[in-house]
Amino acid sequence: MPQCATAALPRDGPRGQVSGAAAAGALPKRVKVVEVGPRDGLQNEKNVVPTPVKINLINMLSETGLQVIEATSFVSPKWVPQMADHTEVMQGINKLPGVSYPVLTPNLKGFQAAVAAGAKEVSIFGAASELFTKKNINCSIEESLERFGEVMTAARAASIPVRGYVSCVLGCPYEGKISAAKVAEVSKKMYSMGCYEISLGDTIGIGTPGSMREMLTAVMKEVPVGALAVHCHDTYGQALANILVALQMGVSVVDASVAGLGGCPYAQGASGNVATEDLVYMLNGLGIHTGVDLQKLMDTGTFICNALNRRTNSKVSQASCRL
Repeated sequence: MPQCATAALPRDGPRGQVSGAAAAGALPKRVKVVEVGPRDGLQNEKNVVPTPVKINLINMLSETGLQVIEATSFVSPKWVPQMADHTEVMQGINKLPGVSYPVLTPNLKGFQAAVAAGAKEVSIFGAASELFTKKNINCSIEESLERFGEVMTAARAASIPVRGYVSCVLGCPYEGKISAAKVAEVSKKMYSMGCYEISLGDTIGIGTPGSMREMLTAVMKEVPVGALAVHCHDTYGQALANILVALQMGVSVVDASVAGLGGCPYAQGASGNVATEDLVYMLNGLGIHTGVDLQKLMDTGTFICNALNRRTNSKVSQASCRL
């Protein structure tokens, strides 16, 4: 794939000129961007991505100013072969001060392997759909929460923070629409167990601003908004619109994937996460601080797309490259 010469990014004008809503305090002044490309972005690739490419990707992302980069997943290679090199990745990356490198751990065995490999933060993942939970981690929602209890106990003993994911919050490939009350119930349980942050995932990208508002309204009655994040896939082109609604409701943590990489092995047809480049471009335009260097981020997107021999899913990169 040809590497393009990046055109200059358009300027948005003076920082202070933001919308009336933002000026009135409806939007957060800062947003923490959680980069999930190395894990959620690559786990669905059909061809195994070489370990040095993964390490280079994470090292380049570390240089962009991102605070959180989800590095890999300590799951069974039988279920997710793409993440079989988790230990090598964790031990091969340059861990910069001030940057977190959380990893996904589905159970106690995964947690123990992650800690042995040097992980300082882990994530657990549940879902608001019984059928998706069964397909994804081969158990019921209730059983998944029991498994997480073991991880939470071990994490507390080791003083390791735990983030919780709730998948299928706006729809499920097997059950269809998911009730906002069910999402709120699962989110409350994971927060009560000790997860410091709950990431609400629109796994198949079916949500709209309306369903996002309805779901967040329900969840925010059970979990403080300061402990919530959103994780939007862009299957129907709604991700940025959904994120904007979440920001307007007070959410200040957003997951994204460089170059829009990703999908889900258990959600056929789900396209990638919202592209980190597009998210940062939108946040810049709103005068919201992220600390992320957009140009370095775009360069990183070019690197991984060249390595995978594919075109970027980032609209900002497509517009700037003018291919």
